[in-house]
Amino acid sequence: MDATPPRRLLDTGFGDDTGAVSADVAHALASYAVDPAAGYAALLTVLQGARLLVPVVAVLGEVERDEAGLAHDKSSDMAAVLLTGADGRLALLAFTGTGTMHRWDPEARPVPVPTRQAAQAAVQDGAAALVVDVAGPTSVVIEGEDLAGLAAGWTLARVGERTAWIGPGPE
Repeated sequence: MDATPPRRLLDTGFGDDTGAVSADVAHALASYAVDPAAGYAALLTVLQGARLLVPVVAVLGEVERDEAGLAHDKSSDMAAVLLTGADGRLALLAFTGTGTMHRWDPEARPVPVPTRQAAQAAVQDGAAALVVDVAGPTSVVIEGEDLAGLAAGWTLARVGERTAWIGPGPE
């Protein structure tokens, strides 16, 4: 009998989540696909309050070998996925729904988190970007001040034709 206590999973607040892309996010992605320049700010605005799925995948841990060199006891860990771009920069992957995530990797397990938490994880892991729906049909790269603004929980505001991140005021 195994004496290891059962592990508890962190409640992410999305217990009733079906994994479907929300209607607001789907609409914003469709607008972004038609005109990325015009739709990017609207997509960021919607994503501020949205849930994303961060994929975790099994990573082979230690492998014990016997005297003959045959592998016996293998262990594995679960890890979030960082993608290395052609320029060498890292990006954390996130998905808007299980359909787009399974298009990328059917074996990946979804961890639902608020967009802010996904952006924070990207920053904490040293990633330069958060790539949403890398396998499409529409993917978006969030980087620079937009990644920092999402991670900080700031609000994206439109002033005329321009957008800016608004942080908390002085206390």
